[in-house]
Amino acid sequence: MLRWFRVVAVAEACSWAGLLVGMFFKYVAATGDLGVKVFGPIHGALFVLYAAAVVLSAREAGWSRGTVALGLACAVPPFTSVWFERRTAARGPARQPA
Repeated sequence: MLRWFRVVAVAEACSWAGLLVGMFFKYVAATGDLGVKVFGPIHGALFVLYAAAVVLSAREAGWSRGTVALGLACAVPPFTSVWFERRTAARGPARQPA
């Protein structure tokens, strides 16, 4: 589960990057909204998947409620899902699976 969490966290950050590039071209360069139309739904799906991955990984690893809340909050600012994943990986699981 924790390996799956890592993949989802990185994918969510990459979708943020795609969405931000799409928003740049839509609002700053004013060249069209194709990037937002493509990366918007992808990011939305990965956002929900990341939230589910946080909850499921928390159950497996025994994270505290505060850690879960931080993990869910890290879905909102761009690229913080990767920071949170690295933080939890560095601390290691709170308990070993039986």
